Amino acid sequence: MAKITYIEHGGTEHVVDVPNGLTVMEGARDNGIPGIEADCGGACACSTCHVYVAEDWVEKLPPREDMEEDMLDFAYEPDAKRSRLTCQIKVTDALDGLVVQMPEKQI
Repeated sequence: MAKITYIEHGGTEHVVDVPNGLTVMEGARDNGIPGIEADCGGACACSTCHVYVAEDWVEKLPPREDMEEDMLDFAYEPDAKRSRLTCQIKVTDALDGLVVQMPEKQI
């Protein structure tokens, strides 16, 4: 299990425990975190679970795969370094303390 901090665009923080094996997107969905819409349900077929990963976590996460890179082209104001789709980040104990911030909107 990992404790993950989700920060809304306006600054409101939500700290939740997310079980291993789920994705960061599923952790947000299951805990009613606003700002992650996940329209495709985690199939990496949209960009509505886009977040900005905290700077100190960028290098700790597995690299983006091609499909995620492609879908990030459709995200609202993607950041070349910090943008990730939360449906593509599997939760493990190594993610304990992860901090992600939602963009102003999802598209």
